[in-house]
Amino acid sequence: MLIDRTMPLPTMPLGTALTVTYASDRGPRTYNADAYAYGRRTFVVADGVGDSGAAAEAAQAAAQAAALLTDPVAAILAAGDALQVHTGDAVIVVATARPDGGFDVAWAGDARAYAMNGEDLVQLTTDHTVGEYFRERGIVAEKRMDHVVTNTVRHATRENIGRAATRAPRLALVSDGVSGPLGHDGIDAVLSGQATAGRLVRAALYAGGTDNATALVVG
Repeated sequence: MLIDRTMPLPTMPLGTALTVTYASDRGPRTYNADAYAYGRRTFVVADGVGDSGAAAEAAQAAAQAAALLTDPVAAILAAGDALQVHTGDAVIVVATARPDGGFDVAWAGDARAYAMNGEDLVQLTTDHTVGEYFRERGIVAEKRMDHVVTNTVRHATRENIGRAATRAPRLALVSDGVSGPLGHDGIDAVLSGQATAGRLVRAALYAGGTDNATALVVG
């Protein structure tokens, strides 16, 4: 069942007003192992590794722990600490809104962040997958290698966490259940205008998505 919500957030110290929309759907999987969470300035999408109750619990625990901090790298490390009492694992992307505008982003795995600035959609994250590892080295990778992650919440360290920053006023965080079926052009098409996270999730499933699909749009 699709969960789709819109929430205005409190104004930050320097007057930046934000609105967040978030949506998640189990899709054809047995469990919804995706999770999202947010605090006053921090926004999180986590994707449990596997289709199991343990994966779902890990994603929820990681997302909730990360949302409590306002530094995205520290948030992922805190998510890793939270998983010490769980058996599952997850990938994660975290964004924190800067009081002066824009966002700082960190990630572990293949959950993605996209920045929206006027007519341009920019992917801020680089997937931590075997496929991406090969492509960065000029080696053609089989499509299935894009589903093998090389970093997760449980294995994240300060050194291997991905980092990015943007001055863009809007941001979309998505699980691979959204980015996979839609691709860059599909996400760009859906997000043109003032689209919500729910439209991203519905579009991913309509496009034939076979995974949990989760999105969070803030700005």
